[in-house]
Amino acid sequence: HVRTCTLLLVVSKRVLESKRQATRCCSMKGVVVLLLSVALTGSSAFIGPKDPSCSRRWHVEVGSTKGCPADACVSRAEVVGGALAGLGAGLVGLPSSAWARGRATLEASYDRYVGRIIDGGKFYSTDLKKMIEKGDWAAIKAATADPPKKTKADRAKVDGGVAERAALAGGFSDARVLVAADLFASSFSDNSISPKTKAMHEQVENMRTVVSEMNKLALLGTGEGKPEGGLFGIGAKKLSNAELNASIRKLYVEGGNFYNQYVYAANDALPISLEKIPYL
Repeated sequence: HVRTCTLLLVVSKRVLESKRQATRCCSMKGVVVLLLSVALTGSSAFIGPKDPSCSRRWHVEVGSTKGCPADACVSRAEVVGGALAGLGAGLVGLPSSAWARGRATLEASYDRYVGRIIDGGKFYSTDLKKMIEKGDWAAIKAATADPPKKTKADRAKVDGGVAERAALAGGFSDARVLVAADLFASSFSDNSISPKTKAMHEQVENMRTVVSEMNKLALLGTGEGKPEGGLFGIGAKKLSNAELNASIRKLYVEGGNFYNQYVYAANDALPISLEKIPYL
């Protein structure tokens, strides 16, 4: 009986010691994971400008290339906070199959649409900017125009005339850029529309309004459009060339800021495997 009790006591001590060692090991692993999380997050991770002196909307100006750096106002506390949040998420368990499907869909959507969004942004900040500076209304009209509707001749073609019509879409038109921006925004939602998707869609609608108004001004500039206002358009004031230039420059600034707001929303919490969309 005495030998049995002694043996049980020895076994119990060994079990307790094993548990203590396991606890110390797990604690060290947690510290290592935390340090790695902080190291991988880094101060260059895009969280978004927080300093009131640094506007979340990069100010776009015709004839100016000045902007506010994307990571200029990120605090160390936010970086560490993001690392802690990532660590907490990692302790919950492995990603669900639904998240895996969503991630795969997001990556496919990124590959399909983001190139068009980035190309549109480059066109906006270079080609369209030069057109506005020169007051080239015909070029602005073409840059913001959607392709013509499908005709009977198109239906007779092998591809339904899709290729030819797509080539006629303006460099920053709804069909070429904004539809892609809408579809990419939708990839951040699953069964219900997420706040991120709503924020991105809002900026797309804002850009859509700007593009439509730019096209109307371009038509006025070429003499193809009629000024709005008055009763059934009668008596509407005809805008001078100076007024047209001032109006479209204002729209250009607004559109650039809406684009950057879209980019801000898209880049927020974007998986590290996907490259962030550049600002204008």
